[in-house]
Amino acid sequence: MTPSRATTRLAPAAALVALALTLTACGAKTESGDGTGAASAAESCVDTSGDTVKIGFLNSLSGTMAISEQTVADSLNLAAAEINADGGVLGKQLEIVQEDGQSEPTVFAEKAEKLITSDCVAAVFGGWTSASRKAMLPVFEAQDSLLFYPVQYEGLEASPNIFYTGATTNQQIVPALDYLKEQGATSLFLVGSDYVFPRTANKIINAYAEANGIEVVGEEYAPLGHTDFSTIVNKVKSADADAVFNTLNGDSNVAFFKEYKNAGLGPDDMPVVSVSIAEEEVGGIGVENVEGQLTAWNYYQTIDSPENTTFVDAFKAEYGDDRVTSDPMEAAYTSLYLWKGMAEKAESFDVAGIQDAAGGVTFDAPEGSVTVNGDNHHIAKTALIGKIGADGLIHTEWSSGEPIEPDPFLESYDWAEGLS
Repeated sequence: MTPSRATTRLAPAAALVALALTLTACGAKTESGDGTGAASAAESCVDTSGDTVKIGFLNSLSGTMAISEQTVADSLNLAAAEINADGGVLGKQLEIVQEDGQSEPTVFAEKAEKLITSDCVAAVFGGWTSASRKAMLPVFEAQDSLLFYPVQYEGLEASPNIFYTGATTNQQIVPALDYLKEQGATSLFLVGSDYVFPRTANKIINAYAEANGIEVVGEEYAPLGHTDFSTIVNKVKSADADAVFNTLNGDSNVAFFKEYKNAGLGPDDMPVVSVSIAEEEVGGIGVENVEGQLTAWNYYQTIDSPENTTFVDAFKAEYGDDRVTSDPMEAAYTSLYLWKGMAEKAESFDVAGIQDAAGGVTFDAPEGSVTVNGDNHHIAKTALIGKIGADGLIHTEWSSGEPIEPDPFLESYDWAEGLS
């Protein structure tokens, strides 16, 4: 497969990490000598000689992101159980190695290294924050292993060793901005957690706003896990924007929306569009604090399709009728089936074989039919704007109507020139 321009850009980082790491199990790495600076991986330690093959699940089961990531671990385990019940992958049962990223990027990198070199997994599924993905990326490139990343993110990235099954920018953030513009919004206030995803997303939002006659009247950040939003909400209230674009992550959303309501703000006077609040988070925040607010995703539990009914019923049967499904959970569930499709198309668990086979692999997912782009390792996804209902579920207000091809570097948008 021909490397994307992102692969070339990221290769020097991979080489530096390869030199810095003390590698075990799979052996040391050597420079490839191909002019890219990329390190070539030694022979994989993945064992496919028996009746099983190991895969790794890497999610935050503790820390500030556990409110979101535990649900992803649940959906991954559901997919694995279904696949095993249906005969496995290439006749082999999936053996799961679960690790806790502890909501810390450095821990994600350490656990990814362990899964690849000590546990010898064929692929890893997980991560949530872009900080965790950025920390893991050079590990997967240096080890020439595969990460399936299930969460929407800020774009401006592509790696041959990562498959991005959540939305990239033109499948979530840009449609959300288009929707707000169509609703007459001419001013925005940006609120986000202080790490790479919100910072980069807001850089993109600012570029869009400037090109579309929208004024950004404020931009505030809070550390991950931050719980005192009185000052930020007061600034939001004083700015009197037409809408708030929210890129907060984790349990900070609980504190933000409670403070937002306490300040007398709501969806009728200043709606909030969130890109990291799904059905699971609604319950944690309290529906009374977010009813009527907007979200931008590619999947909701309320999607009416046979595939989604089967998914929701299976999830509730496994984890309880009170549980809900959400976009990152569905994207994680879908990622395991896409990997299965790639391996079966390649007739191999080999990384190079899966990379070569990836393009065009499809799956009738709960969100609708999805197809892997073999050049940038993202998938085509339908954009949805939803409104949080009194029932705690999110109901579609607007849909793109068909899958949007992934454009992680926003190459089709003149206003985005120079962002990457």
